[in-house]
Amino acid sequence: MADVIEINRAPVLTIWAAVVAEGLGFDWEQTMVLGRAVAGLNAYSRGVSLELYWHTPEAERKRRRMPQEGGVLQIDLLHQAVPSVQTPDGLRALSKDQPISQASVGRYLRGKFEDRLDHARKAMDRLAQSWPSEELAWNAYALYEKFRPSIPAGV
Repeated sequence: MADVIEINRAPVLTIWAAVVAEGLGFDWEQTMVLGRAVAGLNAYSRGVSLELYWHTPEAERKRRRMPQEGGVLQIDLLHQAVPSVQTPDGLRALSKDQPISQASVGRYLRGKFEDRLDHARKAMDRLAQSWPSEELAWNAYALYEKFRPSIPAGV
């Protein structure tokens, strides 16, 4: 079995953010949805930087009106503020104001990594465990930048 996996950035960031969150004390089911939210927020930020999306004044006004109470937590993970809520199934990150399904993230990761998911997770676990928690939290995105799939600038 080769040690190289060819894959897009989003599933790599999803599993890396999940591994980092687990190292910070969250359980695996919670971390999978947090990782998926980080990847989504990162993709949106990338789209804005490439001018594929842009913030409109109306969208910004709506964002500011969104209620911050009612159990919505902001979890800082890989320098993204991930909106999350407590559900009967535990902590879940939000996407489009809805809790992300742990099962859907599991299917997504298995579909992208296929039979290499456990191999990729173990490699990322080894990297995460080599850092103290506070340093991992601060350096996690910089570490990701070193092993993520490369894409030419502006693409």
